[in-house]
This record gives sequence, structure tokens and C-alpha cells, in this order.
Amino acid sequence: MSAVDGPYETLDDRFRTGRCANGDSRLEVLHDGCRWAEGPLYLPAWHQLVWSDIPNDRILRWDEATGTVGVFRTPAGHSNGNTLDRQGRLITCEQGNRRVTRTEPDGTVTVLADRYDGKRLNSPNDSVVRSDGTVWFSDPDFGITSDYEGHRAESEIGACNVYRIDPATGDVRFAAGGFDGPNGVILSPDETRLYVSDSRAARIHAFDIREDGTLSDGKVFAEARGDVHFDNIRFDDEGRLWAAALDDGVHCYDPDGTLIGRLRVPEPVSNITFGGPKNNRLFITATTSLYSLVMSVTGAPRL
Repeated sequence: MSAVDGPYETLDDRFRTGRCANGDSRLEVLHDGCRWAEGPLYLPAWHQLVWSDIPNDRILRWDEATGTVGVFRTPAGHSNGNTLDRQGRLITCEQGNRRVTRTEPDGTVTVLADRYDGKRLNSPNDSVVRSDGTVWFSDPDFGITSDYEGHRAESEIGACNVYRIDPATGDVRFAAGGFDGPNGVILSPDETRLYVSDSRAARIHAFDIREDGTLSDGKVFAEARGDVHFDNIRFDDEGRLWAAALDDGVHCYDPDGTLIGRLRVPEPVSNITFGGPKNNRLFITATTSLYSLVMSVTGAPRL
């Protein structure tokens, strides 16, 4: 079955019965004028959203109360993905600087990772933080293939991997490999699995997390149809996985891996995140724009 109602396209009845097709009847444009927008992150303490405009080398900030947009940081190391750690500090993947950083409460920047086994990282893309402080991040070569989103260079590592930053020692450890272009990373709500989207391979992988923090061999959770490719991924509070699917909008997957619906967006979608006071406002970065959609679906619980 396929039924379209405004921005919602139902592909399986679970999309309708799960209230995924309820909410705003149209997308709201919050900002336009980026070159390539990525990395949206809602800051509940400030009722603001920050996101990256990678080619323009800046992080922008949207204020929920006033609707105004300003520059949060520039230059920003051609930043890509942003997240929060358990202390509410900003963790940023800087493609241009080839590192993962943490912004301290006083505004200073601490480097968490810039090398693995003595070699420079490629261009960190996205990260997620577990409750014990472990940071996982993806490291494709997107920022070193040209000067558009970083600085053209040869890969010192020679592969595109996912890494883990040990919370006790700060050591950067290999977590998973064999990807063509690892991109979005997210933990399952119960923190027992790590999900990784592989943009070039058009797959989403799921890895069980062992007690020592290492990962299982993993399995394919979802494969895209046709020429669709995934970017970042997010969970809602009922275990459904939402994926930015570039030219195909935003995909919604049932916990069993079935594609049950999608959101139609007029520009290629790079990233998504849940936010707002009730965590039911989906923010979407899509090429030049920042969109939002207030939904009946609620994002997975915040930190």
C-alpha cells in the first residue's frame, strides 16, 4: 500500500496505526541560505538548535523563542555532526580539522580524537555518547576527497572506519570496519546496540555492544531501495528508526527493519534530529535549508 497525505507517505499500515502520519500538515522552513546543511542538534537548556553549514565553515544557531538565526561559531573546522555528552557539552565532528572536539562550559575547545594508531583521522562525520561516557564516531573520507567540505588530502589510515573513545583513558580504539562510507551513528534507546549508516553502500548496520565496549560482527538492519542513500539516523521512543535518505526524504523503519513510511521533503535530506519542549519536533537539514515538523511521534528520551 502507498498513501500520501501532505508530507507523509504511508507504505505499511504500521505507519498509520503508530500515529507517524499525524502532526503538522506541511513542513515549516526555519532558515534558507546554507550551502550544505548538516548536524542539527537541539539544546533543551537554551531552547535553541545548532547546525553545521559545512562549505561555509560555520555552525549556525536558531532560537526557538524568537525564530532568529545567528552564527554560533566560525571558522568551525568544516564541522559536520553535533551531539551532547552526558554533562551537556557540545561534541562536534570537524571534517576540515580531521578531529572530534568537545566545547567546554567556558567556550574553550578540547580535542578528544584526531589520530588512530599514530595516523591522522580522515574526516570525522557523526558521533554518539553512551551513558558511561564512551564516544563512538564515524570516520569516512568525505572531507578529504575535495576542498568543498574540508581540505583535499590522502587518507593516512587507508580505510573508512568507526572508532570508540575510551572514557577512562581517552584512547581511540577501532570499533568496526569494512564500510564504504560510514556516516550516521546512533545507540539503541537501551544502549545495547550501535547502528551505523553506510552511505555509499546504502545500508544501515546494527552491532551488539559487548560488556567491554567492543562490537559484534553486526548485521544489516536495512537496505535502501533504488538509488537511495542514507545519511544520519535517529530513534523515536517506540523503537522506530528514522533515517535521512537524501533524495528520498526521511525514511521510517519499524523495529523489525521494515520500511513503513517516509516524509517527503523538497530538497535532498542530510540530517534529522528530534527536539522542542516535548521532543516531538523533527528538525531536518536539507541541502540549503532547515525545516521542522511537529509530530505525534516523540523522539527517544534525551540524555
